[in-house]
Amino acid sequence: MLTQRDCKSGGSGISVAVLRAGAASRLKFMGDFMLGFIRTLGLVAAFAFSALHLAQAQTTTPIRLGYIPVMGVAQIFVAEGEGWTKEKGLDIKFASFESGPNMIQALASGTLDVYVAGLAPLLVARAKGQDVRVVAATAVEELGVAAGPALAPFFPGGKGTAVGFKAFREKTGRRAKLATQPIGSGPNATLQYWLWEKLKADKADIDIIEMGIDATQRAILTGAAEGGNIREPALTIAQRQNPNIKLVATGADMFPNFPGVVVAVSGAFADKNPKAVEDLVRLVIRATKLLETDPARAAPHVGVGLGKGLVANDIVLAALKSPQTRFTSDPRRIIESTAKLQDYQVKLGALAKALPLEGLFAVDVYERALAGN
Repeated sequence: MLTQRDCKSGGSGISVAVLRAGAASRLKFMGDFMLGFIRTLGLVAAFAFSALHLAQAQTTTPIRLGYIPVMGVAQIFVAEGEGWTKEKGLDIKFASFESGPNMIQALASGTLDVYVAGLAPLLVARAKGQDVRVVAATAVEELGVAAGPALAPFFPGGKGTAVGFKAFREKTGRRAKLATQPIGSGPNATLQYWLWEKLKADKADIDIIEMGIDATQRAILTGAAEGGNIREPALTIAQRQNPNIKLVATGADMFPNFPGVVVAVSGAFADKNPKAVEDLVRLVIRATKLLETDPARAAPHVGVGLGKGLVANDIVLAALKSPQTRFTSDPRRIIESTAKLQDYQVKLGALAKALPLEGLFAVDVYERALAGN
């Protein structure tokens, strides 16, 4: 029962208790409304976040990339190490190979999408009907010849000569063994071009031994071969271990403007993923600039990629600065020398005949990537 006091309301006839009850109800309603609103915002935000990640997952392109562990592949590890590949939505899975010809088999079987290695094996692959397209270069004139302690003294001027090889055979009673990669590879072609076309050496003075890249380096270091093809960072590593190992021919000495490592893609992958291919080329261009302008920043990325972090950073940096390391990204630069290389591969028997180069170089992809950088 309400008392007289409870009924006083300034003449309105509504009690204070009723007013208080109404206010409390309105506060509860507002509180429930705000709580519900906040929960709704949370659900919307969560949905948007999930949708964003789903969209990113849908735009990520997986790439199976094969490479040989030489300095000419530095660009791909710089791009990966700097995080640029992730920014472009490129999910790269790396696979290391001992030589370009071995990698061609994987490319032909469909287990690789991208090939980062010497150009020469691509000529062989293309002659067999494989659809492979060079979209960027990475290095030129990267191959040299190292002479071990037993052979180097026969080149007193510091440069390999036919006279020196002949003198070695006459003094030792055996031919000088030179290690290189298999027939059809760039190292094999450049070594033979240098020996027979440039030096005019006598084949009776030299044995060419074919093996993988790592095996070649070990053969030179251990004396199992008197010399052989060498690239960076193997050259810097070998000379740090044994200063009596000498570089007796540079890439320019052997085959001027020789087309070294390139980035090539299978035709099927290129047709299905044109944007991913163009983005990859764009990153190669960007990484080339970084390697040229700030090798100290690039060195740790290259070390992780090539040496799994086991090669000291100062060795990697010295290899990046080596005169044997000549980075580029422009495939147009090597078209003429590729034609010359192809003709020589025919002479060696690695190719049955020279084919037109149209279709091998996807210059349009490079030019679009360059314009977008």
